[in-house]
Amino acid sequence: MEPWYRPFTVLGLLLIVSGALLIALPILARHLPSLERLPWIIVWVYRRDGFYFITSPLLIIVSLVSLLLHLLSRSA
Repeated sequence: MEPWYRPFTVLGLLLIVSGALLIALPILARHLPSLERLPWIIVWVYRRDGFYFITSPLLIIVSLVSLLLHLLSRSA
């Protein structure tokens, strides 16, 4: 594997794991009502009429920072 492919591989793996966690969170929220007691920066839960929207602001922030670092390091 070429050395310049490695950052893309690591970023891709992180995004896959983040996506899998984000997909699993609504399923977990239905079975674990105590999930809403976690700090909002780790898990944010929105429930309305049987609709569940769960996300992790921390994962979003980490993904955006890693993307910005990658883009800024390429332009320098």
